[in-house]
Amino acid sequence: VLRTDQPRAIPPAPEKLRMVVSRTRPAPQAVAVAEALGAELVPMGSAGAKAMAVILGQADIYLHAGGQYEWDSCAPAAVALAHGLHASRIDGSPLIYNQPDTYMPDLLICRHEHADMVLEALKG
Repeated sequence: VLRTDQPRAIPPAPEKLRMVVSRTRPAPQAVAVAEALGAELVPMGSAGAKAMAVILGQADIYLHAGGQYEWDSCAPAAVALAHGLHASRIDGSPLIYNQPDTYMPDLLICRHEHADMVLEALKG
């Protein structure tokens, strides 16, 4: 069980980055970033499963640009942050919840050491 009050140590990153993406419709931005970084695409279902894969060291980057609602990402983002990971919008701005409009257009969860290069690749 992954919890915010008992974070686990994040395993070391492998040499080749792994990016979790939707099993059925990977976002074009995620595919472009994976190509720019030489990352392997790892298809997976569920926003929560993708975020937990990063926490468990089964993946290094979760970039979602297809939109979802606050309730799809708030718990995964909170657990990721509690485990010392980076979580933001794909422009690098903070995730802000409990808004009148509950739609969240995008999400990035990754190791802190990869955040700048992912955000830079998104600009390219």
